Amino acid sequence: MKTRQPLNQAVIAQALQDLRNGQLRRCLAMGFTEQQLAALKRPELLSVLINAQVCWCKVTVNPAVVQRILTQAVAVNEEVATIDRLLRAGASTEMMSRYHGLPHQEVATRREVLGLPKRRGRHPTLDEAQDTELWRRWKPLRDQRQLDLADDAAMLQLALEVAEDMALPLSVVWATIQGWVEQKLV
Repeated sequence: MKTRQPLNQAVIAQALQDLRNGQLRRCLAMGFTEQQLAALKRPELLSVLINAQVCWCKVTVNPAVVQRILTQAVAVNEEVATIDRLLRAGASTEMMSRYHGLPHQEVATRREVLGLPKRRGRHPTLDEAQDTELWRRWKPLRDQRQLDLADDAAMLQLALEVAEDMALPLSVVWATIQGWVEQKLV
């Protein structure tokens, strides 16, 4: 019983698709010569290649490209998780736009997908007791981590942690911290 080589079939299928789409250079990059590509237009020669019992091609893996793709996939998943966490914690649309480049409509859609309630207007500001408690929690952590006030990513991460811990909206916590920075209280 004759067995076809699935790799041969896959390469032929890809080459034919590339040829139909005018991608001659891709076929040449696979290793075909121009004469061999011309032969693929003849059904009887195409059949010989497809039905060959020997594998006439080989696969090589570019490990650097594979690793880059895998790394990007992990980074994208981490960013999505971070965005979801920020939204659940009460980040404002302005914050999401500034720190993640998300337009208003994308933020609204993500909130809807996460099942978060639609917000109208701003969150109320902190009362004096909440402001004092926020300072009591935030300042020692900032000092302990030696965070630079200009490092928005690290400052936002710390604000997120404190907001979640205190069950306060992140946008309010962030605005309060930014107010302290502007007033040079820290």
